[in-house]
Amino acid sequence: MEGSVSALLCRTSDRIAATSQGARELALTVAERMEVEARMIGTPGEPADSHFDDDLRDARGCLLEAGGQVEDALGGGRFPVLTSSDCSICITTLPAVARLRPEALVLWLDAHPDFNSPETTTSGFLGGMCLSAACGAWDAGLDAGFIDPSRVVMCGIRDVDAGERVLVETNGVGLVERPSRLADVLAGREVFIHLDLDVLDPATMPGLQWPVDGGLSDGGLRTLLAEVAEAADVVGLEITDFPAPPLARRVATMVEPVLP
Repeated sequence: MEGSVSALLCRTSDRIAATSQGARELALTVAERMEVEARMIGTPGEPADSHFDDDLRDARGCLLEAGGQVEDALGGGRFPVLTSSDCSICITTLPAVARLRPEALVLWLDAHPDFNSPETTTSGFLGGMCLSAACGAWDAGLDAGFIDPSRVVMCGIRDVDAGERVLVETNGVGLVERPSRLADVLAGREVFIHLDLDVLDPATMPGLQWPVDGGLSDGGLRTLLAEVAEAADVVGLEITDFPAPPLARRVATMVEPVLP
């Protein structure tokens, strides 16, 4: 399958500057491995500790562009790879997957569920409540549609707020606690992968926005993805929270098993 690589450089809910630089460098490195040209979308904005209402207003065009990149690629029969600073892109990308690949599951590899709501969030951070918006647990006002939460399978989760734990459970989101079980759970299915690099242990990936001890090693992530690629039909990939441009080739090696 032909690939399509894009880096979303414009600000969504970024709180550090390094991640937009990381998104650019990672897209260029992955595109080199796939032998395609990487597209650079937008220009970096200033990071800010802003409230989700402000980010939804100010980043509306950027967020909609993220979904458009995935929709264009899938609609054209291409394998999308989208890099971005922050998980907030999933508000539009995952509904795009649901429209174009209605039978696909989403594999959510992240240290966090990102399933808070306006009622449960203590930080007001859009990136901490984006998956719940993509699943329709609250309305972000982007008119992007939703993905059925039962089509989401989480793995690597280890930092969960009390309120979002209730939302995850009541919305029927899948959770696989042992990475070695993922291949069996996803076997024979189409799968779109959301990879937040804080699923890695901070010792493996320095400079993460939201580091949580106890994550995967680089070899562990590559092995997990290789097992998923062998068992399932991977149809696309988005990668967020890459703060260390010098490590781009290392991350590209980790994700190589799922690339077309």
